[in-house]
Amino acid sequence: MVSRTRSRSAPGSRWHRTLILLGWPAGLTRMAWRYLWRTTPVHRCEVPADETDVRPIPDELRDEDIQDVADGVGTLLHRRYWVLVEGARASPEEVIEHFACGPNRAAPAEMAVFDKAIGPQGRLRLGDEFHIRMPGPWDGPVRVIDRGPASFRFATLRGHLEAGQIEFRARTEGATMRIEIESWARPGDRLSDLLFNHLPLAKETQLTLWVETCLRLAQATGGRTRDGVHVHTRRIRC
Repeated sequence: MVSRTRSRSAPGSRWHRTLILLGWPAGLTRMAWRYLWRTTPVHRCEVPADETDVRPIPDELRDEDIQDVADGVGTLLHRRYWVLVEGARASPEEVIEHFACGPNRAAPAEMAVFDKAIGPQGRLRLGDEFHIRMPGPWDGPVRVIDRGPASFRFATLRGHLEAGQIEFRARTEGATMRIEIESWARPGDRLSDLLFNHLPLAKETQLTLWVETCLRLAQATGGRTRDGVHVHTRRIRC
């Protein structure tokens, strides 16, 4: 196995968790302000799920750093966020390439900053790692485990406050482009479960982050959004 030298500090430490919690109130305040002034409609749906919603990471992509859903606790959320774009001047491949090579171009900086820990700047390859710094209880490391022409997928690593995967992709559907974020994740430990599943504002912070990212990616196409952003959540108690 290739040796990996990370530029990030150990995210699972008690001090790291304390810093996350100290930053949480400010993050929630910014989220609430953004939520109140949002003019784009967000259509939400939440339904029960079953075992088919669990997406394990293939064995060949696992190592001691991977934190899969089986390593977490509490309720698993399978969530999809998507927006339809009309009149896009960029292709799905161009949109995802633009985002993949610089995630901070689309993620709102007051809610998430992607720090590259492993891999070259300005490119995205299999095995690259980021430390995603957020003002809520989801700060943590991720690794690229899939990279396609118009998609890429992260898996969470040890110390992340969630356990699972998230994928970003785009594709054409007739005359429109569909930009979508899909995640399969559950809390990484008991504390994370309390913060995420039992405090509604914590869950809303994450939702707002990915809704805003969808909208910024849509704007980058040069087209216009149709019918707002859709958020579909499926819950399963593991």
